[in-house]
Amino acid sequence: MLVCVCKKAYLNRVQRGLWGLQFRHKSADVRSEADIKRFIIDNTEIVNCESLTPEISLRLFTPRCRFWTERPELWPFPDPYWAIYWPGGQALARYLLNNPEVCAGGKVLDLGCGCGASAIAAKLSGASHVVANDIDPMAAVAVAVNCEVNGLEPLPRVTENMIDSKPEEWDLVLLGDMFYDEHLANRLHRWLQMCVTRNRTQVLIGEPGRAQFESHSIRKFLRRLAHFELPESVKEENYGLTGSSVWSYTPDQ
Repeated sequence: MLVCVCKKAYLNRVQRGLWGLQFRHKSADVRSEADIKRFIIDNTEIVNCESLTPEISLRLFTPRCRFWTERPELWPFPDPYWAIYWPGGQALARYLLNNPEVCAGGKVLDLGCGCGASAIAAKLSGASHVVANDIDPMAAVAVAVNCEVNGLEPLPRVTENMIDSKPEEWDLVLLGDMFYDEHLANRLHRWLQMCVTRNRTQVLIGEPGRAQFESHSIRKFLRRLAHFELPESVKEENYGLTGSSVWSYTPDQ
């Protein structure tokens, strides 16, 4: 079976949580960060169009990339969520670029950062300290690569699972496209509530309206700050999702 005969098929598998059934994670032949960086560069393309943030360039999968149509078993790493610019992340990044005062001078965490677009947007918007967190070490390398593409020094990257840990004193926590699984959503709800109640952290969530998000109890603690119409190509890739919103999480409301 092919990784994807088109991006729509790829996204459908990932959104349904089936990618892990297709790929069998095996030890990669390349191990150093330099080797992983070269692998990313060799197997992605720089993209800065057909998104909500043309100011930001990212290395992503495109139809011209080898693994767009390669056999799944040949992929030597964990699931490449970092290789797609998800609509929730697009909305978050667009919101920060439009409203730089939200993070200017602040300490920002991009939780589940993927390609790192929201972290990059925060840095471009004047945040004093930005940390990109993703449990996939390859995503951490991809963030460094994307920082370089955008003329930034590599941001600090953390690959530990920060959910359920004692929250640091972040001024702002960003998370996009994280409400695709009910168990994960429950854990996020508890951890974010600790961030807010202990440290008065501001939390912004980017989400295009997936069913798991819309039906979760966290929705009653959210206030919509902005809504963005998605580009046509992104709409097609995401099966009927036409827009993506940024929400403020306020559990004490």
